[in-house]
Amino acid sequence: MKRFALAAAVAMLAMTAAASAQQKYTFALVPKNMNNPFFDQARDGCKKAEAESNGAFECMYIGPGEHGGGDEQVTIVQDLVAKKVDGIAVSPSNAAAMAVALQAAKEAGIPVLTWDSDLLPENKDLRVAYIGTHNYEIGTNLAKLIQSLKPNGGTICIQSGGAAAANHNERMQGIRDTLAGKASDASPGERLTGQNGWTEIDGCPLYTDDDFPRSVQQFEDTMAKNPNLDVFVPTGGFPQFIPDANRAAVAPYKDKIASKQFVLVVADTLPVQIDQMKEGLSLGQVGQRPFEMGYKTMNALRDMKDGKAAPADPTYTGLDVCTPETADTCIAK
Repeated sequence: MKRFALAAAVAMLAMTAAASAQQKYTFALVPKNMNNPFFDQARDGCKKAEAESNGAFECMYIGPGEHGGGDEQVTIVQDLVAKKVDGIAVSPSNAAAMAVALQAAKEAGIPVLTWDSDLLPENKDLRVAYIGTHNYEIGTNLAKLIQSLKPNGGTICIQSGGAAAANHNERMQGIRDTLAGKASDASPGERLTGQNGWTEIDGCPLYTDDDFPRSVQQFEDTMAKNPNLDVFVPTGGFPQFIPDANRAAVAPYKDKIASKQFVLVVADTLPVQIDQMKEGLSLGQVGQRPFEMGYKTMNALRDMKDGKAAPADPTYTGLDVCTPETADTCIAK
């Protein structure tokens, strides 16, 4: 009996030691800001990966509370490096500024992935891989929607995020290159000054810095000054993320939108945006898959920590192109 009890005790100690040896990783998912329904979906993907890991890692979702130029986000990443988290997945607001923080992460041996937005080409050695949208292709597909609705060209205003946000600059380049019919050397591309009949109006592009009320105000101000504008195209869902304000701003132009006299197409395809398109407040949406970004970055960090292969660089998560006619079927399941 004593021998049996001793064996059981030894077995229990072995199990406890094994459990102690199994490290629980901490991986940080850092969005541009946390007041954004787009990034909420990435958070949900991150938390799903955490739940499926059976306790192998924690998804730490942390970022600036509001919009901004990226300084707060850089500070957050620097703090994560100081705390020696096991991995960081970040969507840089300011690609150049983020490189400073990620140099410290590299020196500390902390694996880094970028998602949604990448670093500048000269700094890509500071991260293992990019997981997210092919941002140039968002711009290309927005431009194709515009061309299908305004084949003879016209006047256009592009509304972007931050001037230093690599992803939005790549989208702007995709719009400009596609409408111009000519590839440019670098983002954000060459300003449209009549190429293929397309001209950007004075005062554009607009920069929202992810400030949603500002984005709505910019639209209202632009339309008041340019009542005959042909196309308005945001490279992110900024105005649509505050639906009541956006409805009030766009409603006066619903008839012009319905007749295709005025073209409004917008990036992103969150449910709140598709609802507004169905209401006649846009003629098309080109969307990303943020849930997959959060989900895939966490699993990729775990794989690397467990000694498995790093993800392909880049790893693209796909796009959804929606129009009012395809609204019920255009989102990939």
